[in-house]
Amino acid sequence: MTKEEKHLWYDFLKKQPFTVHRQKVIWKYIVDFYIASYKTVIEVDGSQHYEETGIARDTERDRFLADLGVGVLRYSNYDINTNFDGVCQDILMRLNKPSP
Repeated sequence: MTKEEKHLWYDFLKKQPFTVHRQKVIWKYIVDFYIASYKTVIEVDGSQHYEETGIARDTERDRFLADLGVGVLRYSNYDINTNFDGVCQDILMRLNKPSP
């Protein structure tokens, strides 16, 4: 896990009352975090995810996960490093939001 993934894991996700799986394999993909009870993946993205090939790969993977009914929440390393509390609040808000 990256420094930012460890920060999110040890300082927030691990303390939650729901089960969070780290580095979960879903078909040919390894997601950073998976919360089965919410059918949600949390990704912490480094700079490579904002390059053309990274964007294309993420789009393909997100479509695959969406077809399984799994939502994806993405946060940049920058977000984790500069607005950690905001990221944590956003995760909880999105998990507790009723589905349309």
